[in-house]
Amino acid sequence: MAQQNQMSYELYRSTSVGIALADTLDDLISSRRIEPQLAMKIMGTFDESIAKVLNDKVKARMSFKGHLDTYRFCDEVWTFVIKDIHFKMENSSTFDAEKIKIVACLAKEKAA
Repeated sequence: MAQQNQMSYELYRSTSVGIALADTLDDLISSRRIEPQLAMKIMGTFDESIAKVLNDKVKARMSFKGHLDTYRFCDEVWTFVIKDIHFKMENSSTFDAEKIKIVACLAKEKAA
């Protein structure tokens, strides 16, 4: 199997698709149809695949303005919480949100 140049994070496991996959795998393990090790491999593949698809297929752009509430940098991961956000999409549509959380991670492994 070829080694991936991209690091994968478990960020998307808390999405509706990630939760549904985890629930399905738990059901399969409970019914003894798959081993837990296979479920772990499947979740790892999910982590890699969803990051790759989002990187390759999503080309939309937007801008936003808001008030930075908190930020932190831990284990090479930036986390920002922004309040009173105003978004503007590239097609000129706009929308507002009370609060968002942005998690920013390295996209590629560091060179050795």
